Amino acid sequence: MRMEFREAVALLTESDPVTLGKAADEKRRQRYDDTVTFVIDRNINYTNVCINACRFCAFFRSEGAPDAYVLTEEEILDKVGEAVAAGGTQIMLQGGLHPGLEFSFYLQLLRHIKEKYDITIHSFSPAEIVHFACLANLTISETLKRLQDAGLDSLPGGGAEILADEVRQRVSERKICSADWLEVMRCAHSIGMKSTATMVIGLGETMAQRVEHMEKIRALQDETGGFRAFITWTFQPGNTVLGGDKTSSWDYLKTLAMTRLYLDNIPHIQGSWVTQGERIGQLTLAFGADDLGSIMLEENVVRAAGTSYEMSVQKMTDLIRGAGRKPAQRDTEYHICKKFE
Repeated sequence: MRMEFREAVALLTESDPVTLGKAADEKRRQRYDDTVTFVIDRNINYTNVCINACRFCAFFRSEGAPDAYVLTEEEILDKVGEAVAAGGTQIMLQGGLHPGLEFSFYLQLLRHIKEKYDITIHSFSPAEIVHFACLANLTISETLKRLQDAGLDSLPGGGAEILADEVRQRVSERKICSADWLEVMRCAHSIGMKSTATMVIGLGETMAQRVEHMEKIRALQDETGGFRAFITWTFQPGNTVLGGDKTSSWDYLKTLAMTRLYLDNIPHIQGSWVTQGERIGQLTLAFGADDLGSIMLEENVVRAAGTSYEMSVQKMTDLIRGAGRKPAQRDTEYHICKKFE
C-alpha cells in the first residue's frame, strides 16, 4: 500500500527517528544490495551575481559588489580539465541569475566543454533555466532543447527548497514559484533529459509542507519518470539574512527516512555529508540512503554559509565500509564505474 499524505505527516510529527530509520532501511534493502554509490564531480559556480537575493543564501552578491565575480570561459574550462584529471565524470555548473550574461554565453560554454572533454554536464537549476528563457525570449521547452543540443545532459534539482509557496514567498520572494520549478522538470523529462530533485529543510516550514513537497515530486514522477534521485539538504543559516538556528541531525535523519518511505517511485535516495559532516553522512546509510552523492572537488555555496567539510575517495570508501556497506563509484546515470574491495 502506498503511504498517504496524512499518514506521512503523522509519522514525521510523532514517530521517533530510529523507528522511521528502520522502516526506511528495510525499504532500501528490498530494492538494493549493500552497495553504496558515490560520484566524483566538481561544482563550478560560474558567478555569484544574482538578482533573486534570497534571504537564505549567503553566496549571492549584487552586481557591482566588491567581491562579485564572473568566471571567464578559460577559467571554467581549466576547472573542468582539473576535474577530469582527478577522475571526475561529471561537472555541475551553477550560478546566480546574472542580468548581464546573454544566453549565447551558456550555449557556447557547453559546446566548448563538450568539444574539449568527455564529461557529463549535469547543470543549471530550474531557476536558471527560467532566467535563460527570459533572456532569450524563448519558451522553457525551446530553452532546454537548445541547451541539450549544445551539450547539457541532465538537470540538478537545486532551487526547490520547499515546494510550498507560502514558504517560498517568505524566504525567496523573487525566486520562481513551485509550479514553475515543476514545469521546468516536466519539460526536461519530456525531451528525455533526466534530473534529480532536492528539498531544503529548516526554513521554518511545517511537517505538512515537507510532505506537500514530497507529494508534488512523487506526482510528477508518476507522470514522467524523469527523476533519478532525491536529496535532502538542511538550511545553513550562517552569514544569511534569514539567520536562525540549524535544524537538528535527528530532524534531518527522520525526514530523510520519510523520503525513502514516501517517494516509492524514485530509485535513489542520497545522504548528505556536505551539510551534515562525515558521521551523520554515514548514519544516513541506516536511514534509507543508498548513495552518498559526490566527492565534490569544489563547493562554494554551503561554504559561504560557514559550513565546510572535506571529502576524498579514501575517506568516502572508508566511511561506507565503516557502515558495513560496499563502496562503488558511479556515473551520473548510476552505472557502476568501479567497485572497491
